Amino acid sequence: MGYEVVRIMILGKVALTLQIMVDRADGSLINVEDCEQISHAVSAILDVSDPIEGAWTLEVSSAGIDRPLVRPKDWNRFAGHLAKAETMIPVEGRRRFSGIALGADDEYARMRLDDGLEVALPFSEIRKAKLVLTDALIDACQHMLGSGGAVSDESSEVVEEDTKKDQSKRSGKHNRYKTH
Repeated sequence: MGYEVVRIMILGKVALTLQIMVDRADGSLINVEDCEQISHAVSAILDVSDPIEGAWTLEVSSAGIDRPLVRPKDWNRFAGHLAKAETMIPVEGRRRFSGIALGADDEYARMRLDDGLEVALPFSEIRKAKLVLTDALIDACQHMLGSGGAVSDESSEVVEEDTKKDQSKRSGKHNRYKTH
């Protein structure tokens, strides 16, 4: 469909949310219509396979500016920007890292820490990692925003729509479309 999946997560314990974060393959900005199109396509597949028991919410969104760093591609694209990461086991005696993303290969994400040291974090041990919202990051993403540099209220618009298909089977489920 011209999109790349950045991350898929199931959030919550009682009220479940299936969260799908996407980028456009061409690097341009995701909009609400893109999220709606993806949501309808994914909903059709999930209606047939029904992999999640009970009521749940499907949330399709862009990865946003202060996006998670999941793939080597993300680390390389945003090399030079401030990031935070947390590992499942200690790496060089610690689990939390803050510093400049230096890029990645298939096995390791690299960072220059605030104290000047460089660290290689094994992808298999990264619990979570994300960019930190800074003026430099906003400036670098201006071409995607198309708003002259300002992040407008429209950039965090959320539109919700109840699905009409098979409400008895999907009781309480709805789609949420987001852009960041």
